Amino acid sequence: MNDAVHLTPELVENPTGAYTGLRSRPGLAHVVLPGLDTPVRLITRHEDVKEALTEPRLVRDRSTVPDSEMPDPQAELLAQGLGGIPPEYARYLTGHLALFDGAEHTRRRNPLTRAFTARRVAALRPFVEKTAQALIESLAGREQADLLGEFAYPLCTAVICALVGVDAADQDRVCGWIRDFAYGDGSRALEGLGGIVEFTLDLVARRRGEPADDLVSALLADGGMTDDEIVTVFFLLINTGITPPALFLAHAVLALLDHPDQLERLRAEPELLGRAVPELLRHVTLVRMGATLYATEDFAFAGTRLKKGEAVTVALFAADHDPAAYDTPERLDVTREFGRGDGHLAFGHGPHYCIGAALGRLVTGVVFEELLVRRPAAPVLAVDRADVAFGHWPGDGFHLLGLPVRL
Repeated sequence: MNDAVHLTPELVENPTGAYTGLRSRPGLAHVVLPGLDTPVRLITRHEDVKEALTEPRLVRDRSTVPDSEMPDPQAELLAQGLGGIPPEYARYLTGHLALFDGAEHTRRRNPLTRAFTARRVAALRPFVEKTAQALIESLAGREQADLLGEFAYPLCTAVICALVGVDAADQDRVCGWIRDFAYGDGSRALEGLGGIVEFTLDLVARRRGEPADDLVSALLADGGMTDDEIVTVFFLLINTGITPPALFLAHAVLALLDHPDQLERLRAEPELLGRAVPELLRHVTLVRMGATLYATEDFAFAGTRLKKGEAVTVALFAADHDPAAYDTPERLDVTREFGRGDGHLAFGHGPHYCIGAALGRLVTGVVFEELLVRRPAAPVLAVDRADVAFGHWPGDGFHLLGLPVRL
């Protein structure tokens, strides 16, 4: 596929750069995502992305599309991410519901949906408020504090531990394992992974005998999941409920610091929080690229004839900055009004819509209120803007490595 466009990290991050040209092309372009070698069809237009995420002939589980030798960028990405992880642990990372379709996806998702109730999420608000306040107090007055590593990550980790049902006496060591596995320097990733697996299996056994008002107990009561599948759910929550929300909080604060007029407007009119949260979710769209999808048969989609087994990827960031869907989409506007639904694709769309969306909105609202609205002064960068460090994630975009601020 010599016609493939090789996207650099800089192009992926620029909504008015490569995406503008790709949207204007007839059909779907072949691209090679940053850090990968395997080409993929890229969907960039908002309307097409929404359609792709509900199209039954585009699936996530490649194994359900037999007899195809089409290139597979997801396999390349997984190989990079699972390098060095023992098979007995790797299955917990590759077997989560985000990679299944149809009846199997429904079987795995329904118990989690029934357990992830609005009541359980709402009941977490006092805990989120108390934890956020304590973390802010511990960082306030310092010459420099890392809003990502010392606030957002610990907050999101504590919330997931509370949701799952990690007892207070166990939270420090469990949070330590999660830190080693999910966002440490990699030197203790295997120790963290093993600690989480063994702890979760033990927690499942304990909750089977002594149920509590937590997610693990609810999943056991539902009876639709094996013990190993519940462990897999814990890793799904670690991978999707800690790092992406923590990164989003840091990126959202940075976006407001980059747009001081919008930050001041929000501080002056706290009632705008209800609009600011979805607007920042749209503006940042932390997960730039969605999961790889595979055509189950030859068919035409978005002006392109797809072959059976051909891989396509949805560019969520591009879709959320599509001028056909938003007026001046590159502009951050905390007063922006959306129509029905989320108004953005940051939580996905269709059968794989993020189960934790309500929890994400709750945590984001609490953080913005406690950190940006209630305090006498807004946070300020503790370094020059050019010195804020970013790292590139293969197949995706740039993400913050830290956010040095003064509170």
